[in-house]
Amino acid sequence: MWIYEKKLQIPVRVSAPNPRLAKYVITQYGGPEGELSASLRYLNMRYSMPTNRAKGVLTDIGTEELAHMEIVATLVYKLIEGASIEAIRAADLGAHYADHDRSLYWVNAAGVPWVAAYVSATGDPIADLHENMAAEQKARAVYENLLHLSDDPLVNDTLRWLREREVVHFQRFGETLMHVQEYLDRKKIF
Repeated sequence: MWIYEKKLQIPVRVSAPNPRLAKYVITQYGGPEGELSASLRYLNMRYSMPTNRAKGVLTDIGTEELAHMEIVATLVYKLIEGASIEAIRAADLGAHYADHDRSLYWVNAAGVPWVAAYVSATGDPIADLHENMAAEQKARAVYENLLHLSDDPLVNDTLRWLREREVVHFQRFGETLMHVQEYLDRKKIF
């Protein structure tokens, strides 16, 4: 179904280990506005879309969100990799370390695990596309917040790139919403 290139969409670099920043960034891995929630939401909603074009957009963006999840995971891993236990404790990641060591787990910045309730679907394509546009704006806002918290210029490059993809997805969902509205408003002759 897909061709998988065994490389990230963009290079992910960090200046140095920074568990405090990793604790914040991980919310885009397993938080309510994160990439896991987005990918599952879009790949699930595609089934209730009334046109192949709309289904294709949700499949494309849902798949790209999986790639973004891989970018965020790499970023978090690199921010923790090589960090001392003292630095992990100082970042208040001791509980995470106790359960997961340095591996990733789907949590928000406060350490609350991901839950399926983060993903919504009504079966109404208009409502769902509006939800998707809102989800992209919320994800963009979280990336903005992370940029304010980050003191690493290399991490900021990755966060800015991910933020811009949220803007593009918002635009694509807006185009798809117009397409679906036109389709649903058309007179149907059977």
